[in-house]
This record gives sequence, structure tokens and C-alpha cells, in this order.
Amino acid sequence: MNVYKEVIRPFLFLSDPEAIHHLAMGALSTFGPVLQRFGPVCDPRLERTVFGLRFPNPVGLAAGFDKNGVALPAWQGLGFGFAEIGTITARAQPGNPKPRIFRIPQHRALINRLGFNNEGCDAIASRLQHLKSTTHWPTIPVGINLGKSKVTPLTEATADYLLSFERLQHFGDYFVLNVSSPNTPGLRNLQDRPALDELMGHIQRRNTSGKPVLVKIAPDLQWEAIEEILGLVEEHKIAGVIATNTTIDHSSIPESDQTQGGLSGAPLRERSTEILRFITKRSKVPVIAVGGIMSADDALEKFDAGAALVQLYTGYIYEGPALIGKINRALLRRG
Repeated sequence: MNVYKEVIRPFLFLSDPEAIHHLAMGALSTFGPVLQRFGPVCDPRLERTVFGLRFPNPVGLAAGFDKNGVALPAWQGLGFGFAEIGTITARAQPGNPKPRIFRIPQHRALINRLGFNNEGCDAIASRLQHLKSTTHWPTIPVGINLGKSKVTPLTEATADYLLSFERLQHFGDYFVLNVSSPNTPGLRNLQDRPALDELMGHIQRRNTSGKPVLVKIAPDLQWEAIEEILGLVEEHKIAGVIATNTTIDHSSIPESDQTQGGLSGAPLRERSTEILRFITKRSKVPVIAVGGIMSADDALEKFDAGAALVQLYTGYIYEGPALIGKINRALLRRG
């Protein structure tokens, strides 16, 4: 019996998604050190080294779940091989008006239009500094996902990212340039070659510690645009690509369930895997696959398509922590 799916999830799904998320994050923040102490020990056969970092297992938490980095010990304790916090912006911001998270259970999907709600890089840096001073800093890699503040004009986006990067540079094991969220007006324009060229160039010039920098792309890009991005990735020695963010294509769900925002979960699986295959056939850069991983088989599909690592978000909400172990056991059975 899957206690989460049979007992806990039906109870959680009775309430507003964002209210439940805040409740869960509060619990994970409080009990994270306990989970960390008694968490599972990874089988050494699952270990992978990607862009110079050691991952005890290849299943990570995607950005968007722990936006403010409040529960890092918990993610290690639950069995994740790495965790990515954020998206973090230079300025604190409340995000878009509520309601802004919508479940679509019959399609095992979510739509969100949160809009990078977070406490801002200064407050989060202070929190991470405090955690570093304790014994609870996780031994798994910590990624930091960076975005543009909503009030910052696109012409000043690079300076906005740089401020966050410099403030948080000493805390992340790797960093992600999120230029693909559909919920900040104009943000996806940063995927265009001139803007992305400028952003990557300035970030890498300030990256004096040589931290791996990745870029997270949208599933709605045309093939030519992805090829241009891959060219910039090579030119600027970007360490990896995260494929993909949520989609604005809602054609896979009934019109009655459609609302503004990014669609994630099972309907995204096929497209995100298609993009993953496209990238791995044209580039040797490591790819972290995210999008529609709702089962161990879905994860294996990503690895078969060339993924170096995978991340969970919507699948974790629908399947619970057991999904991490299921994926790792499936990988071990393969040998």
C-alpha cells in the first residue's frame, strides 16, 4: 500500500494547493534535520559525477518547490540526490495574484502562474549563511535557480541576474539561469540569441570561482532556437542544460481545465523527452531532464534519451517521496 497516494494525498488535495504547499514547507523546515539524520543511505552504484560534481543518486528536486531554501536538510533526508532551490530574484517579490496553482488530477498535471514569488537574494543568502554555520548543511549538491525581478526592465535583466549570482555565489554548487518561465512578462525573450549571449557572457566573466552554470529552456521553443542556444552554451562554456520548464501549450488538456500559466506533469512528458533527444543528439553537454516524470518508467525514458540527471516536481506532488526510491531501484535493476 502506498500510504501517501492512498491516505495522505486525498486529504491534501481537499485544500487549496498553495495553502497545502506552505503547510508542507513549514513541516519540512521544522523536521528537516531529523529527516536528514535518519534518511536513506544511497547505494554507491547510483553515484554519478556530472559537470564536476558528485551526485549520490541522479534524482533531484526541481526548482519551484523550495523557493526560499527553507528545507534543504529535508530534501537529503527524503532521499534526493540533489536539490535546486529558487527561483530567486534580486528583489523580494510577492508573485502574481492568487489563486495561482491549479491541480488537474484526471490528467496528473498542474498549472501554475506563481511569478517567482520569493524573499529575494539578500534574505535567502542570510538564511543559507546561517544553515552553513550549523551541522545541517546537506551533503548532496545544492543548485540555485536565478530569475529576473518582475519590476526590472528586460534591458536591465543582466544586471539583475548578476546581483543575485554574486550574492549567492558561495552557497550554490551549481547555478541555473532561468530564462524560460512563462509567468514573468517578457522573460522568455531572454532566450533570444542577443539577450542570452549577453547574459551568459557577463555571468561567466563574474564566475570567478568556476561554479557550473546551466541554462533552463522552455518546451515551446522551435528547433532552430534550441540550436542557437546550444551554440551559445558551447561558446560560453555553459556546464549544462535543464530541459524543460513548464509549457504554455495547453492543447493536451480539456478546455474547461485551461487557465493562464505553465502546464506541468504527465501532459509535458512527451514534448520534454523530444527536446531532450534533440539536444543529446547535437551536443555533448550534460542535460538535466525534468517534465512529466510521474513513474520510474518515465525516468528511465529520460535516461534512455540521454539525460545525465532527472528532477521531480509535479510527479513528487502526485506520487510522493516513494517515487525517488522507485526510480533508483529501477536503475539498480538495470545494473
